Amino acid sequence: MLQLIQELCQLPGVSSFEEPVRDFIRARVAPYADQVRVDALGNLIVFKRGRKAAGGKLALCAHMDEVGLMVRRITDEGYLKVAAVGGIDRRVLIGKPVQVGERGVPGVIGLKAYHLVSAEEEKKVPKLDELYIDIGAGSRAEAEELAAVGDSVTFAGECTLFGDGMLKAKALDDRIGCAVMMKLLEEELPLDVTFVFSVQEEVGSRGALGAAFSTQPEMALILETTTAADLPGVSGGQKVCIPGKGPVIPFMDAGSIADRALFELLRQTAQDNGIPWQTKHCLSGGNDASAFQRARTGVRTATLAAAVRYLHAPASVASVRDMEEILKLARLFLNAVAGRV
Repeated sequence: MLQLIQELCQLPGVSSFEEPVRDFIRARVAPYADQVRVDALGNLIVFKRGRKAAGGKLALCAHMDEVGLMVRRITDEGYLKVAAVGGIDRRVLIGKPVQVGERGVPGVIGLKAYHLVSAEEEKKVPKLDELYIDIGAGSRAEAEELAAVGDSVTFAGECTLFGDGMLKAKALDDRIGCAVMMKLLEEELPLDVTFVFSVQEEVGSRGALGAAFSTQPEMALILETTTAADLPGVSGGQKVCIPGKGPVIPFMDAGSIADRALFELLRQTAQDNGIPWQTKHCLSGGNDASAFQRARTGVRTATLAAAVRYLHAPASVASVRDMEEILKLARLFLNAVAGRV
């Protein structure tokens, strides 16, 4: 599980540029699948029969894309100006290494030299259009040999284990969910399951909406990550959840409300099997559950998530133990659903 997550996190996959992630997943899961297809938006949809025939009643979904940047202009001096793809905190960008385009051209995010910053500017977070990416070019012509307008920009950095079973990596959101689904696909399943590896979640769950219509499930379990914020100076409910305290089972967020019966099934299954679990204490954010829930005549949805610090940053942090417990709970959830359909 850990090695798989590390491999997935190293792949570039900014929203609408998910091909490297999709190709990797498709190659790994195809031998275990009964049907594999890619839809018009780029979602990878995998169907696997289980011991109990259930058709398309149940879907599991995790998104392949990650937040990043996109080149919008190249300056005369050879620097790249960028736009955000997904929700990114500008405070974490300055000085970070990146990779540009399909060739993975190395670069670094730069800003006006500090000695030129006024006292007033020093108090403010720079706007995105004040930042640039330095790829070592000395002119527009040199830069255009390495990059083009419309290229994706991905954060660069190693996956690193540290502390008490913590993993630091880019794109933990949501390569954790993808890894869980890939591991489940390797196993014999208790019932038929449709697995949706969705695209463009970070820009509005666009892929999941199309997949929800085409797969037409009655129930959907979204495998995700959620912000932790268990940091010094953060009080009470603002902490949301805590890495290392088990899988997160949200009862609602800013985009959806969990089906009460599915929420209870997840909670009771965790409790009965000695799996520590937690819920969210701050109801911000959203995920692909909102798209599935509202599709067609409605889909019963629930979410199972990993608590992650520094979400949407060049380096996020999560607990390896939580990841393993999410896989265990998802497996038990499938067995529980199979007993009810």
